Order: sequence, then C-alpha cells, then structure tokens
Amino acid sequence: MSFLAKLLFKNKTQNIVSGNMDSVLIKGDELKRAVDEVFGRSLFIRLVDSGSCNACENELAALSNPYYDLERFGIKFVASPKHADVLIVTGCLTRNMLGPLLKTYENIPAPKFVITAGDCPETGGPFKDSYSVCGPVSKYFNVAMHINGCPPEPETLISGFLKFMDILKTSS
Repeated sequence: MSFLAKLLFKNKTQNIVSGNMDSVLIKGDELKRAVDEVFGRSLFIRLVDSGSCNACENELAALSNPYYDLERFGIKFVASPKHADVLIVTGCLTRNMLGPLLKTYENIPAPKFVITAGDCPETGGPFKDSYSVCGPVSKYFNVAMHINGCPPEPETLISGFLKFMDILKTSS
C-alpha cells in the first residue's frame, strides 16, 4: 500500500464514530431509567422499511453494535409485531408496502405506538411526487413521535427515544 493510500485509510478509519461516548452513556442511562419506569421491562420495537434507501435502517442497525449497544438500555428490536410495543417506520410509504404496514400495525398488541424515523416517512423525501408514494405515514396512523434526519444519526435516535419516553410519562 502506498504512503498516500495509508494516509487516506488512516484518516478515514479514525473518524468512523462520531459524537462523544460520554454523551451516549448519559443519554442511555436516562433512557434505561425511563424505559423501566414506563414499561417496567424492556421496550420492544418492530422496524418496517416502507420504501427507503436503507440509510435509516443502517443507522438503526448501528444502535445494536457494541458501541451503542441499545439492548443494555432496555430497548430491543423484534422480528414479530406480536412481540412489539412500538412500530418504527422508515422510508416513504409506497403503495406496495401500505397493506403489509397496516397488517403489521394490526398485529401489535395494545397499547401500540408508531414512530417515524428519517425525513421520508413524513415528507416523501426525493420520491414525494412519485406515482408509487401514497402520502405521509401520518395520513394512515397516529404517529406518536417523529425523529428528523436524513438519515438520523444513532445519537439523534437515542434522543428521540428519550423524548418518546417523556411523552409517555406525561400522558399517563
């Protein structure tokens, strides 16, 4: 490997993780306390990609890596909507995904909540004028929380979960 390639590789690998780990730990501890207070157990999330570029899913997947390790804060992603408390929707809502999204929502036991992550579920993003996009998610569901960003960074997602827990605390 040439000197220039080594230098570029070194610069790229040093800046992989953005943010401050102390900030993540502080927010995470707050999140764990809030989840325990509101749910008395872990919070289970079902993620549905309703037609995205996968950037939001990558950021949500990053929450499960060893750096963020969202499960230590009491939040787990589940494969079945029957085990979920919250439905997170990413991507612009396409006509092909409307039916499966409605079925997923129906299978979540009450009380159920919908969170949208990323700009596309509410604005349609760059696909908003497409014939295959059937509008914002809020047109079909009562959205409890929207987390902005294109895509939202993991720390923004954690902050969004904290705000969601605050909403649940104040509404009960």
